[in-house]
Amino acid sequence: MKGPSLARAKGLVLLVEDDPALLLMTCYNLEQRGYRVETAEDGEAALLVLETARPDAVVLDWMLPGLSGLDVCRRIRANPALRDVPVLLLTARSAEQDAIRGLDTGADDYLMKPCSIDTLDARLRALLRRHQSSYDRLSFADITLDPETHRVERAGRMLSLGPTEYRLLDLLIRNPRKVFSRENLLRRIWGQNIHVEIRTIDVHIRRLRKAINGPGEVDLVRTVRAAGYALDDGPTTDGG
Repeated sequence: MKGPSLARAKGLVLLVEDDPALLLMTCYNLEQRGYRVETAEDGEAALLVLETARPDAVVLDWMLPGLSGLDVCRRIRANPALRDVPVLLLTARSAEQDAIRGLDTGADDYLMKPCSIDTLDARLRALLRRHQSSYDRLSFADITLDPETHRVERAGRMLSLGPTEYRLLDLLIRNPRKVFSRENLLRRIWGQNIHVEIRTIDVHIRRLRKAINGPGEVDLVRTVRAAGYALDDGPTTDGG
């Protein structure tokens, strides 16, 4: 189901809600605020929309018939073409553990129902601002990464990275000096439902090191024993 087409202003939002009256009202109010809106009344319909449209954000009801909102969120995060799309969960659940569960599933934000359109708009604008910043040119030490062109350079020379090594560097350079466990890297790079051997991370880290570190250059990928990996310009020890 598709909302009326308006001039692109704030972005395209996929709204997933099984209450027809609430779906219609929220869609109308979001369009009045300058969004374009695609709608779906259950999880399966939402996945069908996502096959043909890449929204700028997804507003997702938790309690959907059949495929739940959490299941849809997991599918989004497991899809390499969609995993960076911001997801805002809407739910009547009030327990703190439910909020944690939703965020751990991959949601970017969590909003209790009923909520005002002003609050929903403000949360969406914040998500979209953070998402837009993901296209800014990134740098750490003498490495630069351009998310729009996928060009990576070190000290002015072009680097050649495989797709997985690029995704690893993109994650690490956005979180400099933060240590990621192997399990966290597997989940962030390959998705929640993909079965990959844990040592696969070590293989790709070695390939990343080989790609970015030239003769005489500082190894910027730090191995933290029994913990994981980080992008750091301090000393490294290869524990992996």
